[in-house]
Order: sequence, then C-alpha cells, then structure tokens
Amino acid sequence: MNEKVKDIAFRIKGLRLLAGYTEEEVSKAVGLKTDEYSRYENAQDDIPVSILYELADYYNVNMTEILTGTSPKLHDICFVKKGEGLKVERYDQYSFESLAYKYSGRKIEPMFVVLDPDNSPDMVSHKGQEFNYCLEGRMRVIVGKEVLDMEPGDSLYYNSTIPHKMVALDRKEAKFLTIILL
Repeated sequence: MNEKVKDIAFRIKGLRLLAGYTEEEVSKAVGLKTDEYSRYENAQDDIPVSILYELADYYNVNMTEILTGTSPKLHDICFVKKGEGLKVERYDQYSFESLAYKYSGRKIEPMFVVLDPDNSPDMVSHKGQEFNYCLEGRMRVIVGKEVLDMEPGDSLYYNSTIPHKMVALDRKEAKFLTIILL
C-alpha cells in the first residue's frame, strides 16, 4: 500500500475515533461488512472513491479533508492551474484529478479522469448524479444494462446509484471530465 492510502486510512480511523463510533456502526452506515471496512481503515485494501464519498457525508466533512488532512478554504472562487489538481489514487484503472479541491462547501465534484487501456474496472455506484464529457480517445460507459460508446465531444448524464464503469477503447487511454453531484 502506498503512503497516500495509509494516510487516508489513518484519517478515516481518526474520524471514527473522534466521533466515538465503532467499526460496526460505521460499516453499517456506509453499507459495508465490518471486516471489509476494517481492511480499509487499516490500509489493508485501497478504499473506493464511492466509499470515501459515503464517509465524508457520514462524518459531515469535505472529501478534501479525508484525502489531504486539510480543509478547503476558498468560498467564492477556486482557480486550479493545468496539472495542479489534487491527484486521487483510488483504482489502477482510473487516474483522477480533483479540480475544485480548494473550494469549501462544494456541491459538485469535478474531476479530470484518465482511463488506463490495459485494465477493466469493476462496476461501482455512489450517491448522486454524474456527468461525463469525453475529451480525448474513445471510451465505453456501462450504466446498468446500457452500453454507450463515447468519442470526444460526447456527454452523458446519469443516476450514479446505478452500477457503472468506464473502459478505454482501441487500446488507447481515454480522457474525460466527470462532474459528480454530491
């Protein structure tokens, strides 16, 4: 496990202890088996982004606090230069870059995502709604039973509680913007 994953695990354990909850209470609240939650909290497994969102919501903290250990401070405007977004390493198949991590109290989570053409991710689901805009390459998006192939300029908006995944096509990485309504 890399150091970032260990740091995130340490922070979620700290939040639980500060709140006075047991692992069983938190795991039930976020819809996990206790042993699965315990593996995340003890940095034995990488924590899916969807679970991080659930934990942030459960503890009423900003996702940036869980990822970095610091609270976002900006309230009126947040400018992030190209390549300076917060890297979120959650899955081998996806490379996430949070584009508004400095903004406090945000209602959406915009991210730049790069799909690895050599890996196919598992289906995931999380609260809210999601918007994807294909920037480069081609990608297949599977939402429930729907299968959609996207090219640059194509967009998709869907209920993200439905299991979904994105896969790069043509053995080339694909890049897209995703905006998740929190």
